Amino acid sequence: MKLHNLSSPRGARRKRKRKARGPGSGNGLTAGRGQNGQKSRAGKKVNAYFEGGQMPIQRRIPKRGFTNIFKRTYQVINISQLANLSEGEITPEVLKEHRLIRSILKPVKLLGNGELKRSLIVKVQAVSESAKSKIEAAGGTIEILPIPKKPKKPKKIEDEK
Repeated sequence: MKLHNLSSPRGARRKRKRKARGPGSGNGLTAGRGQNGQKSRAGKKVNAYFEGGQMPIQRRIPKRGFTNIFKRTYQVINISQLANLSEGEITPEVLKEHRLIRSILKPVKLLGNGELKRSLIVKVQAVSESAKSKIEAAGGTIEILPIPKKPKKPKKIEDEK
């Protein structure tokens, strides 16, 4: 068998539908677009959420609650994940290196799910009470790091003429 002998199986390729090519094609005259209206015209553009002038659903439904823009979200790791690491000192950089967290720019919180048998020095931004007691029981220490600041976007420099 050679490459020039290969062909796709029967029914895998279909011819494109040739619209507006006369009444015999079954898609003549209006080319499958129905009769009149915005959608039948060339360059038809109507938003997916447009309801023909009826009050749109996103405006009919009552709005509730709000989004707190100051909410602090933590990247969560458990003690069971730390037990597999070979390092004695655990920092966000080490966690990122082992792919336990996604970014060192977001704060990390350590939770107490799992068991720890060796002492560790853990440096993270937040620790639960159960995680703190388990690390100290194993002979380790915890250091709370400051929460990283978001990097500020550089200001645009406009050309002066």
